[in-house]
Amino acid sequence: MACVCPAGKAGARKAGLDLGGRRCPFSIPTQPQSPATGARVPARFDDIDIGQVVSLGACTVDAAALEAFCADFTPGWTPDRGAPDAMIYALWAKLDAAAGAAWPQTKRLGVDALRWLRNPPPGELLRGRMTIMAKDPVGEGKGIVIAQHDLLDEAGRLVFSCLTRSVFSR
Repeated sequence: MACVCPAGKAGARKAGLDLGGRRCPFSIPTQPQSPATGARVPARFDDIDIGQVVSLGACTVDAAALEAFCADFTPGWTPDRGAPDAMIYALWAKLDAAAGAAWPQTKRLGVDALRWLRNPPPGELLRGRMTIMAKDPVGEGKGIVIAQHDLLDEAGRLVFSCLTRSVFSR
């Protein structure tokens, strides 16, 4: 388990968040997952193919993290309703950040068309994938990549999706 919030547990304390001795609610176990057969992690802009599908990895909705998240960030939401939308977004953001750490992505321009389709229960395994929808060269050294990101549950049902626009080095 590792804290996946941007500031980390120490940063949460500095920001005035009282964790009451608990681990950060963003401490979510993740397991690396290799890209789908034939898919390669995006490299330079010119090496990315439209239609390419890349695995973002997988994570489980941890029951303790869900309870802590509900208590700290979604008052009125009970864990028996599954992971709230904000936690689903945080899970996707964690997988996206971990998968894209080594990519030559220089900037995320936007996250659009967010869709939440279901709230997975504790223990549910979620898999992330990114599909390259379009790309547009911008000058000599960079290009914009538009991608659809999906989180799927164990049965392959869509839990969350969004579109991203990112700048990649050429």
